[in-house]
Amino acid sequence: MTRYKRRRLRAVLGCCITAALPAAAAAAMKLLPAAADAAGRIGALRLDKGQGTAAESYCVERAAVKASAGDFIVSEGFGWREETASQLPEEVVLPDPSETVSSSPGEKPYPAAWSTGSPVIRTTYGEYAGDSFFDLDRCGQVNNRTDIPNEELLAESRLPADFTVTDTAEPLVLLYHTHTTESFEPFVRDNGDDTFNYRTTDETKNIVMVGDAIQAELEAAGIGVIHLRTIHDYPSYNGSYARSRESVVPVLEANPSIKVALDIHRDAISGENGLTQPFAEIGGREAAQVMIISGCDDGTLGMPEYMKNFHFACALQQQLESDWKGLTRPVLFDYRHYNQDLTTGSLLIEVGSHGNTISQVQWSGQLIGRSLASLLSGMKESTT
Repeated sequence: MTRYKRRRLRAVLGCCITAALPAAAAAAMKLLPAAADAAGRIGALRLDKGQGTAAESYCVERAAVKASAGDFIVSEGFGWREETASQLPEEVVLPDPSETVSSSPGEKPYPAAWSTGSPVIRTTYGEYAGDSFFDLDRCGQVNNRTDIPNEELLAESRLPADFTVTDTAEPLVLLYHTHTTESFEPFVRDNGDDTFNYRTTDETKNIVMVGDAIQAELEAAGIGVIHLRTIHDYPSYNGSYARSRESVVPVLEANPSIKVALDIHRDAISGENGLTQPFAEIGGREAAQVMIISGCDDGTLGMPEYMKNFHFACALQQQLESDWKGLTRPVLFDYRHYNQDLTTGSLLIEVGSHGNTISQVQWSGQLIGRSLASLLSGMKESTT
């Protein structure tokens, strides 16, 4: 191409661009209101409070960011998409237990004033090493305190739960408390109260409140729940398990749809240096670390199907730890009964310790409820 032809070509292109500018400007003016509306929507975005970050990934439903308009939603990792607000699970917002005052605290109320005593030791338990511990395939660990080899238990941990879920609206989960009066610290502080034995009949400050948090999350997910609030350990602590069994058996007989029976407790971790507060930060809030206990039968405990409970324990442990990294301590697999012969989904769950605060354990209850709901809903989907 000659220099003259190149100059002619540049001139033609320049004329074309000049001619196109007015049309482009007009199109831009037409789009300006839509762009402004979109910008306004983006500016109005808010992140739902109380959302947690799952291990290695976001839980998309709980990490959804909603526009104030209510019907225009951006989901983490998926860009813009049209969706109605009703398609997202409603967030469960519970009253702060530290601000809740019971109208009927019972014979042993929660302290109104506090003394200064043993130090509160804040700690976060990580992964354990040692011959009794082994890692589960996805995440989480098991503390094997039995004579069964770890290799055999690891193989058992890979088996699915031994019950099916066909209708989550029917009563599917039973929550109860053998040690109903177990209680907690009022708030994060340097020292506990040596005059308080960390037991109260006030349901807003004892382990029943944790059961309420689990129940609220399960019901929000459409899971049928029965929550027994009967006190089994007051005024007498001895015989608690016999009394809780008397409460649970009639409920199971009347509701054959129940597959999971969870005895919700709190641990008691303390030593010469003070009482321990095991916690993990989940979703910007402190949660008490939790431990599942799955009993093993040595031939004398009357639990021939104990391994079926262990299958469910491993499934729940991995669900919890994958949803909320750092929340769990290893599953304790030991020669213990704890009424775990009643169903093939019977477990004991220790939610924190007496050194944890009432707000920490309530948040843990919500996290347990969310993960259990996901696990059970997934089992229902796999059987349909």
